[in-house]
Amino acid sequence: MTLLCVSSVSFASQDPTAPLNWQPVAESKAVKKTKHYRVPKLESIVCQGEHSCSAILNGQALAVGEKINGFYLKQVKADYATITRGGKQWKLELFPLEVKQ
Repeated sequence: MTLLCVSSVSFASQDPTAPLNWQPVAESKAVKKTKHYRVPKLESIVCQGEHSCSAILNGQALAVGEKINGFYLKQVKADYATITRGGKQWKLELFPLEVKQ
């Protein structure tokens, strides 16, 4: 009987050594971390005719409407490509071939 009384005291719901008015910290919910990707680098534009161009972004050949790291390729012209993500838009241009010194 004594053993039963001693064991119930050891399973107290609060820590007897805790300061007065101490409240345990509520467990926080796991915060979902979102990955942030950099804007892809336009490496090249390949055109086969006037209206069928594709862009090479970060080493991947993409056609209009395809996606890389959450960025959608919206438009490809002979000298630039337009990508969108989350309502924002970027115009990526190729480096000019003529270098002035």
